[in-house]
Amino acid sequence: MVIDTLDNLVKYESMNPLFKDVVEFLKTNDLNTLEPGKHAIKGKDLFVNITTAKGRTPDEAVLETHINMIDIQIPLDVAETFGYTPLCRLPETPYNAEKDITKYEGMAESFIECQPGMFAIFFPQDGHAPCISMAPEIKKAIFKVKVM
Repeated sequence: MVIDTLDNLVKYESMNPLFKDVVEFLKTNDLNTLEPGKHAIKGKDLFVNITTAKGRTPDEAVLETHINMIDIQIPLDVAETFGYTPLCRLPETPYNAEKDITKYEGMAESFIECQPGMFAIFFPQDGHAPCISMAPEIKKAIFKVKVM
């Protein structure tokens, strides 16, 4: 897991070859003005979802992991808290290959707040519980990046 400011995203380009494309996309697009929905950047290997999610309490937020895709999550209008539990401490749970997601019961072990202008990167080994906020809704961008 990585939490940092968007100004520093370029420093993480070496972690995945597609991260450079995310940085370039951010230079040429204003996430706040993109239409809601899925925007392809490099086919199925890299895309961004602009969405508005319901704010949840820590015990309502669902822990999840992905095998094939890395999440780069960016809150756009209000702070978002993410729960975190390493995959190695999560129970064996069925994987939904079609949606590339495993959902887990229970609450995350720790929490980190991400302000607008920041991002959180979640790798396959990072159990994360998004959408924790006192706000009723969170406008956010979720980049899905293929694991290379």
